[in-house]
Amino acid sequence: MPRTLFIDSTPDIDRVWKRVHGSADIPITVAMGLVSEEEVPGRVAGYDTVINDATYFSEPTLKRCTGLKHIVFLGTGAASFVDLAAAERLGIKVSTIGGYGDTTVAEHAIGLVFAAARHIATMHGIVRGGGWRPMQGMELRGKTLGVVGLGGIGREMARIAQGVGLKVIGYNRSPVSGGGVPTVTIDELLAQSDIVSLHLALNESTRGFLDRAKLEKTRPGVLIVNTARAGIVDEAALVELLRAGRIGHYATDVFGKEPPSPEEPLLTLDNVTLTAHAGYNTPEAAMTMYRRAIDLAAKGWSTP
Repeated sequence: MPRTLFIDSTPDIDRVWKRVHGSADIPITVAMGLVSEEEVPGRVAGYDTVINDATYFSEPTLKRCTGLKHIVFLGTGAASFVDLAAAERLGIKVSTIGGYGDTTVAEHAIGLVFAAARHIATMHGIVRGGGWRPMQGMELRGKTLGVVGLGGIGREMARIAQGVGLKVIGYNRSPVSGGGVPTVTIDELLAQSDIVSLHLALNESTRGFLDRAKLEKTRPGVLIVNTARAGIVDEAALVELLRAGRIGHYATDVFGKEPPSPEEPLLTLDNVTLTAHAGYNTPEAAMTMYRRAIDLAAKGWSTP
């Protein structure tokens, strides 16, 4: 009989998970806490399906998970944690969950816009440290927000931003209709935007999408918000341009390695706002996501 493991739950996740996973659902073993790659094969042993929040499955790790047939990733950005090409070669299906938190993530992104525009995190740290430094910020009304990626989250971001008086333009890699905002080329968006908000999925076509050449086409002092994936941005170029003040502020909810190592360059900069990949994390969005994860895992139980 198939067996399912939730490999890396947390206390916050578990509180909501227990409200969603019911007695009529398939049994799912819940393991708590972060898992190193070295520990993964041992923890996965004996399970066909794994529900994964933030555990890394590299090709060497996948090869050692000999009984694994299915990974259900909690979110859309599986490529940041799972070697998708290796999984396909090894016959391991990877399922993702989209659309569960469009409003929740967009609200987090707009929060980062406000935080970056008014230096909220910086002043918070100064005041808590006993200092006092009123910092001049940016009034948002009438400024231009460029939304890169007009999927569900990007469209929600545009809707909310228009409500606070921002002029919104958008770019999408493929033609879209019904986005509610005028679309332009990526070069036009970067040249016109006071704020750029990233909402692209990470794949081999978008990895490093916002490279040095594109970053240098932005307006001087631009604010960049990233609630998508870190791999979309050339971090070395980004850090250099932040240090030079060419990019005014970078507000991100995502890192190349999560949690970031102490050597992460972004941790050394003042003109950044950093959150812990929590854009999706509200009870409303979580309940939808966990319900879908359980249903995806259950499909394996019904397969002959």
